[in-house]
Amino acid sequence: MVRWLTIILLCGAAVFPGCTVWNERPAKSFSDATGGEGLERVFWREVKAQHWNEVERSLASNFVSVTSSGQLDRAATLEHLKQLRLQDYSLGEFKTELNSNTFVVTYTATMRGSGNGQPLPEHPVHMMTVWQQQKAGWVAIAHSMVAPEPK
Repeated sequence: MVRWLTIILLCGAAVFPGCTVWNERPAKSFSDATGGEGLERVFWREVKAQHWNEVERSLASNFVSVTSSGQLDRAATLEHLKQLRLQDYSLGEFKTELNSNTFVVTYTATMRGSGNGQPLPEHPVHMMTVWQQQKAGWVAIAHSMVAPEPK
């Protein structure tokens, strides 16, 4: 009996370290983010909350974005984002690649709200952001947004 109890306890001890006891804690700020997905989730949370100082700090001075409207520099991107009124959004299908001090993050986003007073499309859009670790922390240096082709 003692022998079986010892075997069961040893097997349990061998398996238990592979189990997570606590849930993963989502990043609440850019400094809390530990990966590309976390950086994106914090970024869009700040856009929805209209925390423009935080959003501005997260964009590199040479930031560039590409949308269906064309290429936007940092200032134009900030103005574009300030026109958004997000009621809700969903991010998914994340793929993150780390190369030295750079994350390349691709994902889909579905947003509900308005931009320039017009309703946002309700279909998912494909996004890509390039984040680079600099002295001040992680900053986005490039972003692209592509709507899916109509079927």
